[in-house]
Amino acid sequence: MSPREPESAVPGRPALGPLPDAEAAAEWLATMMLVRRFEERAGESYTRAKVGGFLHLAIGEEAVVVGAARALKPTDWLISTYRSHGHALARGTKPEAVMAELYGKATGSSGGRGGSMHIFDLEKRFMGGWGIVGGNVPIGAGFALQSSYRGNDEVTLCVLGDGATNQGTFAETLNIAALWGLPIVFLVVNNRFGMGTSIERHSAVTDLVRKGAGLGVDGLRCDGMDIAATQAAICEAVEIARSEQRPMLVEAMTYRFRGHSMADPEKYRSKEQVDEWKLRDPIPAFGKRLIEEGVLDTAAIEAMDTAALAAVDAAVKFADESPVPGPETLQEGIYELGGQVHGWLSATPPPKDSQ
Repeated sequence: MSPREPESAVPGRPALGPLPDAEAAAEWLATMMLVRRFEERAGESYTRAKVGGFLHLAIGEEAVVVGAARALKPTDWLISTYRSHGHALARGTKPEAVMAELYGKATGSSGGRGGSMHIFDLEKRFMGGWGIVGGNVPIGAGFALQSSYRGNDEVTLCVLGDGATNQGTFAETLNIAALWGLPIVFLVVNNRFGMGTSIERHSAVTDLVRKGAGLGVDGLRCDGMDIAATQAAICEAVEIARSEQRPMLVEAMTYRFRGHSMADPEKYRSKEQVDEWKLRDPIPAFGKRLIEEGVLDTAAIEAMDTAALAAVDAAVKFADESPVPGPETLQEGIYELGGQVHGWLSATPPPKDSQ
């Protein structure tokens, strides 16, 4: 299968994806708004020293985030990168739990121990953000392997960035996924920059779908600024992975409006380039389309945005008022051997047969 894009009536622009029913279309827009407002508030909280460590925002990439989640069944698995707040929200994790995790509070999705880069919600089958570039790729293949072994129809969606396609884990995992016929979709979020380096400077092959094809994994490319096009492409790839028990790759062409992290001075790109991409902001673009096609009116969209702001403000208040993890919880979530705690919390060495 050769990589392809949907045909467009507008030269040089991908075609718009098909709309779902009115209720689903409205929900897609509302969720993108929630993700955007959440990220904005998270950035504000970081500048107020409420959020520790690093903070990576997905502002501008909401169409890929929500479109990916809406292509999955509740029984499918989703694993992300360190830019994962939106995936958790789109998968159904409560904003309060995500914000509290950013704040390092006991009420967070990982009990305040994971922070921004390690949001996790097993109940939603969101298997977390991962801090190492490309480190989540073989782990995602592991989820797909257990689905294949058990003979069910689950699919794993593994999200990675364009920079991760240069990691050895990418080539090794795609090779074994193709060899073993694993039901996994690798979603490459191509925002043109691997950290602070443009794709032309970090990858000899800039057509990233070809990297998958060279390893036996067929692929599709979609307009990652259009939620409908993204959802349709990932739906197609997920259905192939599910029905034919083989891996697929989707390259979503998108752009991030904020820097790599909150600590990024963004000296590697011009303000003019960012402003040009903002003209294709996926949220107002989708809202305009829904108005033009009679799905929603301006008042309804404004009400959605008000609701998103209220939900995020409530999440911030919840995080502010939540307790930090108490010292009595220090031994929770660490390895135990023979019923005894070992590791940095204990001076007791592990049994010799476990070393």
